[in-house]
Amino acid sequence: MTDVDGYSQVPHGLAIGLVMDTLADGTPAIRLPYSEHLIGDPDTGVLHGGVITALLDQTAGMVARPPDSPREEAAIATLDLRIDYMGPATPGRDLWAAGECYKRTPNIAFVRAWAFHETRDDPVATCVAAFMMNTPNTPRPPL
Repeated sequence: MTDVDGYSQVPHGLAIGLVMDTLADGTPAIRLPYSEHLIGDPDTGVLHGGVITALLDQTAGMVARPPDSPREEAAIATLDLRIDYMGPATPGRDLWAAGECYKRTPNIAFVRAWAFHETRDDPVATCVAAFMMNTPNTPRPPL
């Protein structure tokens, strides 16, 4: 992943508590600390699927960005995001996500990402995504 510090300030990531971290093997990853305000089913304590989608979208977006493309200069946009849920996240446990960009053209990046507790070989959910690259990142004036 690139620009790890810049991604720690993405507003929706801050709202749900995403934390930049590293897996035991040194791979950069995002950790979602378990929190009661993220529960989707109060009877079981299972995380809401939308929170897992946000975790995977942000992870995939980070690996989509080329290493030489500063976040401040060019934005990326999610074009397509498919999530496959393999089973519920275990209540009370942090969730992790990591990903890889397997194809990058000048305008589109293709990514896979995994949400898991211990290893990506036993995922809670997976995603495949496509991102539009290098769109101008010019702030719009307030309305």
